[in-house]
Amino acid sequence: MFTYKTLTAAALIAGLSAPALQAAENPMVGGAAMYADKNIVENAVNSADHTTLVAAVKAAGLVETLSGEGPFTVFAPTNAAFDMLQKGTVESLLQPDNKDALTKVLTCHVVAAEAMADAIKTMIDDDGGSHPVPTVGGCTLQATYDGDTIMLEDERGRTATVTIANVDQSNGVIHVIDTVLLPAQ
Repeated sequence: MFTYKTLTAAALIAGLSAPALQAAENPMVGGAAMYADKNIVENAVNSADHTTLVAAVKAAGLVETLSGEGPFTVFAPTNAAFDMLQKGTVESLLQPDNKDALTKVLTCHVVAAEAMADAIKTMIDDDGGSHPVPTVGGCTLQATYDGDTIMLEDERGRTATVTIANVDQSNGVIHVIDTVLLPAQ
């Protein structure tokens, strides 16, 4: 029988380490390997595509939370997604006086459960084509899909597409998205 142990042994014989084998199971994000045995923050800080998100998480004081046990599903907007916001929005949100607003925006990207893409698609199917996704920030996103592509609509009608799904973490999963999701107000 071919098992993970057999695969690991074969990889070691071939000169690969077990961590290198595990990294191959997770997609690369922002040019960096993502490790299933590291938490959301430990992996996110290595992604060149998520420097704005990491800075925002730090400014909002959410590092400890997202490093916690979870499980969490994080819909992680790229730097390019933040760049699409109105000029000055990110800089304004990163100001200490706007910590509450920043926290609200960020927590609208976090779900207090681990949901891999297949599970999200099943929930969408079970709900007839659109599934409400309540976030820890009090936002409700609407999840839909077309083929293998999952989309999320925020309370303002903005739609984000999952560009990299199922980035497994020790405390949940990250799905990379191309648009920042915003609360209703």
